[in-house]
This record gives sequence, structure tokens and C-alpha cells, in this order.
Amino acid sequence: MKKLLLKTTLIAVMALLASTASINAQCFERDGKLFNPDGTSCTNTVVTAVPFLRIVSDARSGAMGDAGIAISADANAMHFNASKLVFAEEDMSVSATYTPWLRSLGLNDVYLAYLTGYKKIDDLQAIGFGLRYFSLGQIQFTDINGEALNTGKPNEFEVAVAYSRKLTDRFSAGITGKFIYSNLASGQQLDGGEVISAGVAGAADISFTYETPIEMQNGESDLRIGLALSNIGSKITYTKSIDRDYLPANFGLGAAWEMQFDEYNSLTIAGDVNKLMVPTPCPTTAADCDQDQNGRSDFKEYSPVAGIFRSFGDAPEGFSEELRELMYSLGLEYWYDKQFAVRAGYFAEHSTKGGRQFFTVGLGLKYNVFGMNFSYLVPTTNQRNPLDNTLRFSLLFDFGEYDFDE
Repeated sequence: MKKLLLKTTLIAVMALLASTASINAQCFERDGKLFNPDGTSCTNTVVTAVPFLRIVSDARSGAMGDAGIAISADANAMHFNASKLVFAEEDMSVSATYTPWLRSLGLNDVYLAYLTGYKKIDDLQAIGFGLRYFSLGQIQFTDINGEALNTGKPNEFEVAVAYSRKLTDRFSAGITGKFIYSNLASGQQLDGGEVISAGVAGAADISFTYETPIEMQNGESDLRIGLALSNIGSKITYTKSIDRDYLPANFGLGAAWEMQFDEYNSLTIAGDVNKLMVPTPCPTTAADCDQDQNGRSDFKEYSPVAGIFRSFGDAPEGFSEELRELMYSLGLEYWYDKQFAVRAGYFAEHSTKGGRQFFTVGLGLKYNVFGMNFSYLVPTTNQRNPLDNTLRFSLLFDFGEYDFDE
């Protein structure tokens, strides 16, 4: 019964994220600043639909504080920055990742599965694919009186195809097309009798990578810089309402310095900065949020493109709040003999914008064609994380290790 309640609550929260204007408490203004009713700084989290698109499922990056935009390319570059694929060492690779979700709450059938891969066409071009599947398990739907109806298996998935090309020896660009499907409660009815349907949307990623060698007194090193604009696409709705919700469009900038000290030892230092390109919610009274008095919050009425541009300058408290919307990732990766890796990282988000803060650790193993990565998340605040004390793992198969001509 406890697990059923947890699942029902999870679905309710997911539906709320996808259909409400804001889940933030109403704030009040004092001396030009906004505060929660208890006097603390105004909590004004940016909310989007289909947040599963932003879950970092790769155990390698998951062990590096979710940093991944500029680290060396593997099959999981599809999630962060597809333009890196053309710089990959292997001609072809496939990765499969399994991420338990809310395992610390006792849920065993809620998980994220991610299958991704790439193939280099030649030295200048590469193509990639990705399939992301988020299962929310099986739940029992009920009516407004709590009477049992039918059972359902809410799920969401994304299908992605990417093309990467070198524009110079050191600079590449990539584009990714996505189809997004979200079925949280299809066939169920709202209180007003409106039937809930599955949400469908299309999106694209645009990414760039610059890679250059840096001289060292002992050994070799490379600096890699990546820029990724992700999930730029249509809005999504679960009913026939014209009040649609934004996808989690994201601006990501990353850098990684990879140092090869000798034949056996290498170290990578990586850092990412991310920001959702979604309008900041209005945190004050309903009258302030709906200036045209049409029953919809003004910040939700912009087109996806207009919303992206406004997202860099629409925070109620100005530039200082825009800076609070940045998310930071820092990661380290040490390889011995290109066969054994140790990783660590840290992720930070401002307390008024979600408040996620955690350390990560992990290991990597590689032997011939086969590779395996593990990661573990350790929260540093009292806020619960869906991945608290959860072991994630990824399997990689580098088919480029085979010589098919033999």
C-alpha cells in the first residue's frame, strides 16, 4: 500500500509539472526583493514539461557531477553534445544505461533506460542515434472519491537521430532531431470531464565543439570546449487546452582539459554551466501574473522561440536572479593504462531554483571491445534526490576495436 501511494504521488507530481503554471509558493515584495511567506528568499523554480529529457543517464558523466558537454566523445555524447561524435576515437560504439529512479523510497519498477550509439561515416562525418525510455511503473488510477478504476503503466520516451561534421580540423558542428512522447495518464478524465491524452512534441539540438592541443613540459594535453542548445522545439499538452507547456530547452557551455602525463596516466578536469532557456515563472499574485486577464499566466503565452530569448532577461529580480538560474557541474576523471578509471564530481544549483547539491563518485573499466561505468550519488543537503544512494551503470561496446578485414 505504501508503494502504491508513493507511485500515485509520483504520477500526480509529474502531471502537475506538465500542466500547471507554477508550483512555487506566492512571494511578496519588500524593498525591491521578493520573499517567501516565511521571510526567506523567494523560491521561484523554473518548471517545464517532460523533465526526463534532462536526466543525465550516462554513468560516466553521472560520476563527474553531471559534467559531459566537453569530455572525450563516446556513444553517450548524444545526450550532451552530438557534435563531439566526429572526434571520437572509435569508428562505431554503442552504449546501454540503466538508472533506477526513487529506489531509496522502495520503488523497484521506476527507471530510466538509455540506448545510444554512433557510426563515423569518414574522418569528417558521423551519425548517432538515441532511445530514452522512462518507466513510472504500474499504478492504480482512482476517481475523485478514491474508488479504484483501471490500472496503467505511465511512460515517456524520446527517439533521437544526430549528424555531426567537422568544419575545420579542430571545430565541428552537430544537429539532432527528436521525437518526444509522454503518456502519464492517457484515457483518464479530469474533474471537468476532459479526457487526458498522451503528449507529443518535436525538438532539435544544435551543438558545437572546438578541440586544440596545449603544450606541456611533461606529456601532452588537449583542451576541448563545447556549446549545446538542447530541446528547442514545440510546446506540449496532455489535453485539448491551448495552454501548452514548454519543453526543457537548455543552454549548456562546457570545457575539459585532458592531460596525458605518460603512457599509462591521464587526467581530465571538466566543468559545465547549464541554464534552462524557459521563461521564469511569475511568483507573485495572480493579478500580477495575468496582465491581459485572459486566465493564463503571461509567461506561458510566449512562443517557444520568444520564450528562449526572454529567458535570459525576464527574472523578476533582474540579473542577480538570472545568475541564480545557472547550474554548475565539476568533474575529474583519472585513467590508468586506458583500462581503469576513477571519477569524482560535484553539482550545484541555487536553493531558490531547485536546490540540488550533491557529490558523485564512480569507476570505469575497459577491456578490448567492452567497457563498464558505475556511478554513485551522495547528497550534500537535506533535500531528497531521486538518485539518493543509488548505483547507476552503463555498458559500452566499441566495435571499432574489431578489425573486420582480418
